[in-house]
Amino acid sequence: MRSGLFGVVYVLDEPSAGLHPADTKALLTVLDRLKATGNSVFVVEHHLDVMRGADWLVDVGPQAGEHGGRVLYSGPVEGLAAIGESATARYLFDRSPPRPAKSVHREAS
Repeated sequence: MRSGLFGVVYVLDEPSAGLHPADTKALLTVLDRLKATGNSVFVVEHHLDVMRGADWLVDVGPQAGEHGGRVLYSGPVEGLAAIGESATARYLFDRSPPRPAKSVHREAS
């Protein structure tokens, strides 16, 4: 990715997978440089910070498998906030449903 090429279409599948969290910033810098030099960058990603840095998001859902597969949203990141059916929006904009508390099972003595 340091070749200096321009006009190239890069398609990356989960580039943050396996990265230490501290390396995510470096990844975002590389992606920004690729865009700035006239390239197109398409990224399939689940890391929230990488998604927040996108120019354009395509959210497919609402679930996986036979219950998913339709485009819920395609547009600038901020616009996804209005899509109530999107699980991605709930997490991306910190509206995730509360998780049930783990019950502590105590044995009777």
